[in-house]
Amino acid sequence: MLAPDLLTFADGAPVAAPADWTRRRREIADAVVALEFGGMPPAPSATRWECISTSWDPRVAKPGVRYVSGKVHVEGGSVPFSFGMKVFLPPAEKNKPRVPVVLCGDDCWWWMTTDMVNEALDRGLAVAAFNRCELAPDIFGPRDDSDPSQRARGIYPLFPGRYGAIAAWAWGCHRAVDALLQIPEIDPARIAVTGHSRGGKTALLAAATDERIALCGDNQSGCGGCSASRVVGDGGEKLESISRDWGQWFGPDLASWGPRPDDLPFDQHFLCSLIAPRALRVNIGLGDLWSNPLGAWEVHKACRAAWRLLGAEDSLAIAFREGPHRYGADDWSRFLDFCVWKLAGGLRPLDIDRRPDWAV
Repeated sequence: MLAPDLLTFADGAPVAAPADWTRRRREIADAVVALEFGGMPPAPSATRWECISTSWDPRVAKPGVRYVSGKVHVEGGSVPFSFGMKVFLPPAEKNKPRVPVVLCGDDCWWWMTTDMVNEALDRGLAVAAFNRCELAPDIFGPRDDSDPSQRARGIYPLFPGRYGAIAAWAWGCHRAVDALLQIPEIDPARIAVTGHSRGGKTALLAAATDERIALCGDNQSGCGGCSASRVVGDGGEKLESISRDWGQWFGPDLASWGPRPDDLPFDQHFLCSLIAPRALRVNIGLGDLWSNPLGAWEVHKACRAAWRLLGAEDSLAIAFREGPHRYGADDWSRFLDFCVWKLAGGLRPLDIDRRPDWAV
């Protein structure tokens, strides 16, 4: 069992019933979000979606597909702030006026090919994307709050705080959700978020801290995301290295815990459990040792207690595949299977419990 126990309150009392989860979830959020990510930026006073263009996009070549690019305008900081977002909408159907949407902040390095976008559209899902690096820069090296290159761009000057880049990116997902809710074709109850690697960490935190997100698809987020800090397989990234080498992703206090992950008051099953009872699917490549497949399995096993308590065990899934660190077309297709099942009443995917031989 991965420590600490999800179903034990901080005072030692057991979490005995679903009604207890609200209080336990608040304890877990208080423990994880502040220490690991430096907290979250404050909510804005308003968010406004501005449609700028509906011209054709080269990534979509099918008739009837609607493409919208625009700006997400955020108010409430020291000055107004905006970032771009593009939305691909499937052909309209009279009996389906609103559609599910998959949101991704990885437009900074666009791994979704034309075929991948079109596959989602063919299956009745909208796709929305933004460049999370507009919210905060992505810089290698230790966190240094005195370094202008780290803290003088994106939303940091508007909303000062201790939060790191992953929190800023997740906050961007929340503002993108604000904007999507202003698009009449989008179903507000069927919003999914996904991302790869650091984008997967972002998706996890975004879903953990915003219950409007109905489904999270994490692709190989590894250390600081879906994989344990206490259990690291051969070749896996450790908390000590990630909190040092990518320190600006996290809160300012996490690096001091890097050499002693066993002493942390949480592990990554705490972060993932904040999504329960909503849907979470994790995808891991067995050839991607750096992402720590063994640690991801341990987190998944420990997480299941929360979904089981809430009667939603089939909304938690993990899949292992052969291969390296990537978000490929096959990964995308299986993620869409899960989305269609959970958000559009499709068939249960065959791979929701795919696991390697050692995962028993």
